[in-house]
Amino acid sequence: MLYLTKDLFPVFVPLGVVGFYRYLWFTIKLVAFFFYRPMMPKANPTYRAEYDATIIVPTIDAGEEFKEAAQSWLVNNPKEIIIITETKMKDALQELANSVDPTRIRVLTVPKANKRLQMVEGIRNTTSEIIVFADDDAIWGPQTLEYILACFEDPNMGGVGTSQVVKSVGRYQTVWEVLAGFRLTIRNIEIAASTHIDGGICCLSGRTAAYRTCILQDPQFQYDFTHDFWLGKYPLNSGDDKFLTRWMVHHGWNTYVQVCKEAELLSTFKNNWRFVKQVLRWTRNTWRSDFRSLFTERRIWTRHPYVAFTMVDKIFNPITLLSGPISVLVMACEGKFHLPLWDIVISYVVWLMMTRIIKLLPHLFRRPQDVIWVPAFLIFGYYFAIMKLYALFTLHEVGWGTRAGIDQTPAELAQEKEKQAMEQRQMEASQVEKSSYDMSNSAAEQAAISAAAAAAAATALEDQYAPTTPARPFAGELPRPESPGSADLIRHFSQAQQRQAAARAAAAQAPLSTTDLENQDADPDVYEYNQDDELAQYFAQSDAALASMHTDNNYGQYTDHYEQTIDEYGRGGASDSSARGQEREGYL
Repeated sequence: MLYLTKDLFPVFVPLGVVGFYRYLWFTIKLVAFFFYRPMMPKANPTYRAEYDATIIVPTIDAGEEFKEAAQSWLVNNPKEIIIITETKMKDALQELANSVDPTRIRVLTVPKANKRLQMVEGIRNTTSEIIVFADDDAIWGPQTLEYILACFEDPNMGGVGTSQVVKSVGRYQTVWEVLAGFRLTIRNIEIAASTHIDGGICCLSGRTAAYRTCILQDPQFQYDFTHDFWLGKYPLNSGDDKFLTRWMVHHGWNTYVQVCKEAELLSTFKNNWRFVKQVLRWTRNTWRSDFRSLFTERRIWTRHPYVAFTMVDKIFNPITLLSGPISVLVMACEGKFHLPLWDIVISYVVWLMMTRIIKLLPHLFRRPQDVIWVPAFLIFGYYFAIMKLYALFTLHEVGWGTRAGIDQTPAELAQEKEKQAMEQRQMEASQVEKSSYDMSNSAAEQAAISAAAAAAAATALEDQYAPTTPARPFAGELPRPESPGSADLIRHFSQAQQRQAAARAAAAQAPLSTTDLENQDADPDVYEYNQDDELAQYFAQSDAALASMHTDNNYGQYTDHYEQTIDEYGRGGASDSSARGQEREGYL
């Protein structure tokens, strides 16, 4: 490379310094990784899985891989496994859980799919000392839980994570799964190094991580966890593991990662291009969480300075990674090299391949067949650098990205609930308005009937006590229904109503005549009387009095009484008004 760059050696000095720093930094991580040691379980541990560990699994679409994962969890003998899903998926998940172990697997639900709400639901239903969150496809070894619990012998230990390797979905790993494996190998080195150097970690991966229950059952934690917003207005659903890790650091709890074969878990990844969408979501979460740790909370600087420096390094990593190939490409296009272009390109690519193979040696020792995918990892590395820059400018996009239906946050749920409540209030107001309109119309009709009944009662009363006195004309006063003996006359009026109703029912069954057709729009609840009937004048007079009362309220003094009368003898109550009249004869 020195021969290739001798024409523009001063230009490449800064790039050479950056490259030296990058590999020095990687060497420090590698050395710390080799000196790292996991915490070993005690012969008489404080925490035992069958009494003190509950596994919580938030999911919405667990498939057949769940059975294998659940069997691996049960081998570790936890106290209980709690599956939390959305309501519409409960039957399917319950059937799946019953097929594994119906006694130790419990299925709970939340109304809407939201990972953080599902996790909190599981936390609230936990009675053990330790909670272990696991993905529905995370496969454990037989000693995983034992090694996780070993770290909680430290009374200040708040959270514990594990190392990971890729489990292929099919018979062979696709290039996407191999790329995920490369990334996990580098990550396992980094988390072991940071744990060894200052006890910190950038993120306790949500694939499998354990926490003290008392921390997570704190109401303040649960509120902040489910009301997490980016810039105060973009609600976050993913990034739960980042939040949990920051909470441990900010509140003074220790963290640890068990990087060893006993605590290693197998995890599946997207085996197609959707893996890129997963990486994009993780990258956005990393940007948001690191900014908060470094510049908002700032506790990381004093508690875990090595981890803080690692976060700062990641901020500039895309720039330093892209600076080399961009410089070479620009100078090659301008013809500033003394060698042919193809010599420059081949030499530079070989150099990059060699450096990447060095970084991937721990992975290639395990899976040497993956060496053919090193070129793909090289290309993906530069693509990932560009993706990081893109993610930096799209942090407002908080969707899950690879799963539909689980992006509703507590704020969105509250907004939807408020919208539904508003629609319900509008519907109720409309119904009340319609009901009030109907009642006002029926009340007038009922008042007319009651007034007519009262008039008839008064007339009959006069005839009873003065039968020889000739009928006198209406004097302008509406007779009061509480006159003595009016109950009998109201009963007479009710019986007349009953006869009229029977006549209408009979007429309804008979063919309609021309006259009937002309009168079929008449109000069926109005008492029909003969003009020669003795009560005719009182119906007319009561109608006139009722109209006058609505106009100028001349008879307002009787309003309350009329309303009471309507309740007792209102429309539709003719069939039993006679009985009520007899029962209340003393009142009338």
